[in-house]
Amino acid sequence: MKLSLGLLSCFGLAAGFSPNSIGKQMNTIVLGKSTASSSSTELNQFKVSGMWNNGNSYGKGQFRFYKSFDSWMSPFPEEDREDFPELFKIPKGVYECSMVKPLGIMFEEIEIGKGVYVQDLVEGGNAESMGAIQPGDILLAVTAIKVVGAKWERRLIPAKDLSFDTVVGAIGSNEVKWGCEDVVLQFLRPNEVEDMTKIDEYLAFFNPPGDSAWRTA
Repeated sequence: MKLSLGLLSCFGLAAGFSPNSIGKQMNTIVLGKSTASSSSTELNQFKVSGMWNNGNSYGKGQFRFYKSFDSWMSPFPEEDREDFPELFKIPKGVYECSMVKPLGIMFEEIEIGKGVYVQDLVEGGNAESMGAIQPGDILLAVTAIKVVGAKWERRLIPAKDLSFDTVVGAIGSNEVKWGCEDVVLQFLRPNEVEDMTKIDEYLAFFNPPGDSAWRTA
């Protein structure tokens, strides 16, 4: 399946989105206090209290709206940055960009129902003008709106295993009515990757615990 995301407005996308599965593990540290051994830099050693909101806390706090990787990690104390430096940088071969819609990207599925890559860029579109995104780059993560009742959050969602339609829905959910002036995307450039294991651990860090019900508004 292929579609220019410069034409997203033609599809009447819903305000939220509904991926089949968003992740089943909790990785990180207790905010403000390391609980893992200082000799380890494995992301799966961490647990963060307060990163995943639910109940009355949903839609509140410092982690309710993803703006950028640096902004997302800013609440952590300096001691954690010193003890776990790998946690505070995007892995080699991955880059993040903030874009306004229409994106001007032609995505194509890697496998049927699993993952998308940049097949081409729309000539004169926002992605081409930015100069960072290249054909062949794989969409690794994207911001999306999760709505629960009258509350909502914008999270960075791992996209490596999502279907084309789910990716389109996630991108489309970044609407002005939710305070979104942009869409944040992270791409993987295969020929620059040094360690895919580190990238998998990095993605797991952004997976909410349990069977998180991301649903359409």
